Amino acid sequence: MPQSTAGIRRRLVCMLYESLVVFSILLIGFLLPQIVLSGFNFALTPRMLWLHVVLLLLAYFVWCWLNGGQTLPMKTWKLRLISNEGSAIRPLQAVLRYLAAWPSILFFGIGIFWALFDKDGQFLHDRIAGTQIVSTA
Repeated sequence: MPQSTAGIRRRLVCMLYESLVVFSILLIGFLLPQIVLSGFNFALTPRMLWLHVVLLLLAYFVWCWLNGGQTLPMKTWKLRLISNEGSAIRPLQAVLRYLAAWPSILFFGIGIFWALFDKDGQFLHDRIAGTQIVSTA
C-alpha cells in the first residue's frame, strides 16, 4: 500500500457525521416523494421502498467517491477514499465497496470490528473492494 490507512477513531467519527448526511438524503429523497405519492393513493411495497433507499444511497456514495474520493463528512475530517494502488477508485470498486458495506455494517458491525484485527486496520468492505481511506491532512 502506498499510503497508510487513516486511524480507526477518525473514520468512526466520520461515519457518525455521515449518518447525519444520510438521514438528510433519506428525508429529502425518500420521505418527500412518499408524501407526494400517497396523495395519489399510490403506495410502494416494502421491497420497493428498500430498493429505493439502497439505490438513493448508492447514487450518493458512488458519485461522491468517483468525483474526488470524498463525501462531505470525509472532506470535513480530511479523509479520502483511494484504491490500494494509491490512485482514484474505479466505478466497479465504488459499487463493490458500497454493496459490501451494507452487510458489513448491518450484521452487528462485523466489518467495522474487522479493522481491529486487520493487519492494515482496514474495514472489511475496504478489504473486499481493494480500497482504503487515507488522511489528506
